[in-house]
Amino acid sequence: MTYEINETHDPNLKSWVESANDPNTDFPIQNLPFCEFDHPQRKFPALGVVIGDYVLDLETCDLADFYYGEPEPGLELVAGNIGSLTSLMVKPWEYRESIRWHISFLLRDTADKEIQSLVGRHLFPRSEVTPEIPYGLIGDYTDFYCSIYHATNVGSMFRPDNPLLPNYKYVPIGYHGRASSIVISGTDIKRPHGQNRSDAEAPPVFIPCKNLDYEMEVGFFVGQGNDLGTSIPIGDAEKHIFGLCLVNDWSARDIQAWEYQPLGPFLAKNFATTISPFVVTMEALAPFRTKAFEREEGDPAPLDYLADDNNEKFGGIDINLEVFIQSEKMRNENVAPHLLSKSNMKDLYWTIGQMLTHHASNGCNLQTGDLIATGTISGKEKSARGSMLELSWRGTEPIELPNGETRRFLEDGDEIIMKGYCEREGFRRIGFGECRGRILPAD
Repeated sequence: MTYEINETHDPNLKSWVESANDPNTDFPIQNLPFCEFDHPQRKFPALGVVIGDYVLDLETCDLADFYYGEPEPGLELVAGNIGSLTSLMVKPWEYRESIRWHISFLLRDTADKEIQSLVGRHLFPRSEVTPEIPYGLIGDYTDFYCSIYHATNVGSMFRPDNPLLPNYKYVPIGYHGRASSIVISGTDIKRPHGQNRSDAEAPPVFIPCKNLDYEMEVGFFVGQGNDLGTSIPIGDAEKHIFGLCLVNDWSARDIQAWEYQPLGPFLAKNFATTISPFVVTMEALAPFRTKAFEREEGDPAPLDYLADDNNEKFGGIDINLEVFIQSEKMRNENVAPHLLSKSNMKDLYWTIGQMLTHHASNGCNLQTGDLIATGTISGKEKSARGSMLELSWRGTEPIELPNGETRRFLEDGDEIIMKGYCEREGFRRIGFGECRGRILPAD
């Protein structure tokens, strides 16, 4: 299946929430991402939807109280309070689509003054809310390795004559990450300790990480899961995906180089993963679908369980991704964050549908709220490399910052800011907000 473009994507739609009409906002009425948030006026975190500079509290704003006129087909599914983000994710996509239509209807500038007044009572300025990861939402976390440009770059550093291993073009490569160390954007990241064996002639030492890195990724949340022992056909994969967020998979490269053989990433990856707070739904992304990655002549076709005509035509998503750095010295000198790279999600070798189908193909039971990430998203050009490892080519080509500082890897006080947005002629630009984290010294 593919989510269809409908009236909620109309670029001419305006909102009575004036900040949503700013052409530079990430959150126009055509977006409407979800989040859970805390506010001084609330006892517990609540489900919200973002509109311009505000969050609409869906805990207190019971959508069923605001039926107006003739509901769209399927709108009768909306009955009473939605509940938590998890309870929304588990609903079928038809329900979520009707929720989106109804929220869009209430926030349009064509809504009557009574609706604007009543709904407006449930708006909080975004500057006053604290986004939260809902308790128990992310039960599992899986990270893939689906950018062929990233895999080729990294492979070239360690295996110049054979950068891609034989399985790469047949199977989406991934590993199971650590859900408990996933944190929300704005959380400081403490430099981890680990075993380092940079001197091959000496035993390893246990020291703070020297080569700390970021990875620019996109994550997607599982909506409805599957039972243990069952699989998810590729044609149905996107019915099981709720929405997307930005992901920074922090990586300790020196620790990783020593520990990853023979079983892959472990402590070099699981000390922290940062996600952006707003989940952009698959429905909102409908105008920005694109064909799957065009494979080179001679590349193998996906195996039958990963092959689908619709996925081939629309399985990619055109999301611009940017990474900025601001050192402590830059902050003190009021120097703006520096753009490190700009890549695009459409350059992934495998689609998110293929990732999800492959994950469940052995009968693994995916569950509502599971987070699955794409792996580092890099492009063909040097300016599109999605990690410091690639940009500095394993530290051999230092990166110069605007104030004269240089970086091979991240230093204490550095802040990484990731942004993502979608643009297409004939549609409103929508964005993901920021995914940011600052490095603190090791204990």
